[in-house]
Amino acid sequence: MEITQSSAAIASFAGAAGAPNGDAVEISSDFETFLKMLTVQMQNQDPLNPVDSSDYAVQLATFSGVEQQVQTNDLLKGLTAILGTSGMAQMAGWVGKEARAAVPANFGGDPITLAPNPASIADRAQIVVRDADGLEVDRFEIPVSAEPVIWSGLDADGYPRELGLYSFEVVSFAGEEALVQDPVEVYSTVTEVRSQGGETVLILEGGAAVAASQVSALRDPNL
Repeated sequence: MEITQSSAAIASFAGAAGAPNGDAVEISSDFETFLKMLTVQMQNQDPLNPVDSSDYAVQLATFSGVEQQVQTNDLLKGLTAILGTSGMAQMAGWVGKEARAAVPANFGGDPITLAPNPASIADRAQIVVRDADGLEVDRFEIPVSAEPVIWSGLDADGYPRELGLYSFEVVSFAGEEALVQDPVEVYSTVTEVRSQGGETVLILEGGAAVAASQVSALRDPNL
């Protein structure tokens, strides 16, 4: 009798585990295999020492838990994709605006606005400019403040430097001792918004990429 009741429970569970498509089809296929294995187990058990119905219940509960976990994971993946697309759509309005972040800036001949943040205990500070190869091409003094600074992009002779990406660092000094060296945030035009790995990424003029979460300011270049 115990075996008959367990079989009925299994059949009832099988009917409730219908599979619409995708991963659910795979789950349904696995469940059919599980039923066949369970049926063989029941048919070949020792009639003098039958398997307790509670053991079947445990097996069914375990499979059901796995099925529910797979479906939950699929649901979370779907929600993540929807949220990522929604965030990207909301930030599509950023295209054409200038975002501020600690990334290399594209020098196209026009001055670049820098947003340094020297250490508050420093008595002087310098901006170090490096080209795309990491070579230092310029260094100049700035006030010890968080006020914006303009880099003209001109060399010592007053000629524009080569076009391309340049990175900036602020070095804070106490006397002649360098206290700390930090990357400088710059304003760059947003040319594209992408979704990568569930995160919204901004592509800046010149090809630099930055996560939207790392942007500290946004402004209209026409204002």
